[in-house]
Amino acid sequence: MTGRRDDAWPRNMFDSLVDGFSTAFSAVQTEIYTRIVQPVLYATGLMSLADDAFDGVQFFLIGVLQIVLMLVLLRPLEALAPAERWQERRAVRVDVIYTLVHRLGLFNLVFFLALRPCFDSLQSWLRLVGFVNLNVEDLWPSVTDHALASFVIYLLVLDFAGYWYHRWGHSFRWWWALHAVHHSQRQMSLWTDNRNHLLDDLIKAAFFATIAILIGVSPVQFVLLVAVSEWLQSLQHANTRLRFGWLGERLLVSPAFHRRHHAIGVGHEGRHRGCNFGVLFPWWDMLFGTADFSHAGVATGIRDQLPPPAGRLTDYGEGFWAQQWLGLRRLWASVLPRRPNASDSASRTDGTDRTESA
Repeated sequence: MTGRRDDAWPRNMFDSLVDGFSTAFSAVQTEIYTRIVQPVLYATGLMSLADDAFDGVQFFLIGVLQIVLMLVLLRPLEALAPAERWQERRAVRVDVIYTLVHRLGLFNLVFFLALRPCFDSLQSWLRLVGFVNLNVEDLWPSVTDHALASFVIYLLVLDFAGYWYHRWGHSFRWWWALHAVHHSQRQMSLWTDNRNHLLDDLIKAAFFATIAILIGVSPVQFVLLVAVSEWLQSLQHANTRLRFGWLGERLLVSPAFHRRHHAIGVGHEGRHRGCNFGVLFPWWDMLFGTADFSHAGVATGIRDQLPPPAGRLTDYGEGFWAQQWLGLRRLWASVLPRRPNASDSASRTDGTDRTESA
């Protein structure tokens, strides 16, 4: 009897923490909405957006919490043990803009305003044809009905999907044209995670929202899953020499493991069109043969950015809008018929059949 209570204690504690967090968070969210947002909506005649605005406050608060933790925990880590030392950090500033846009909820709010009706219609259609969402909490009675167990299962499912989503971004010419915005940062830091093309982010949000709907993730769990995943990805991109040791590196994606993914000529080139695609866990890379645990110090970026003869000095843009525009130009070029040239031949001879300047 005692052992049974001891086994249940961590799960009950997690359930209590989730419930407590949800209650406290909802109270703060409601307070901000009723005192600040709702009066503005009423004064401007936009009360029809009340539900969406309430969701926007939720995204904003989660983002504020994430950014505070990034500044308090990760920025000192970069200062104490940097992987690279830079004379100036101008290239990092644009990534701060990306982070504020994404983490403070602006992008998510626009996404929900534009696409939530589509997902509501999708759920209605699924119910109409008799499809019942997979409820993970019913898979293993007395185990998966606990918040901790279901949270872990949802995290694993979404991370597995994230591995393939990430790998596909390196496998298709048109997709790489967008994903290259992320890899073009040569001063990778804790802010780099959200440096993505907005169209790529839109596809990604729709992809994971659809999976979350199909497997029955609750709104509260989804918020926590996204928050945990995003913060860990900020850690992975941090400019730090931090390593997790032989075992730790194989349990959780570390900054060293992910930096290898961003390495010029290594992380997004070669036989598998890159390596280390895992979002949170390196297990999928180990399972599918794309893991590279080498710690060799290699500069981050894209080969195309280098001056000749190593690269082609391709411009990926320095500012936010320039990067977005050039991404669209690469996307357009990627769907046009390719014309073979000398650089393509050279690329094939060294095993890097890439389309980075497409």
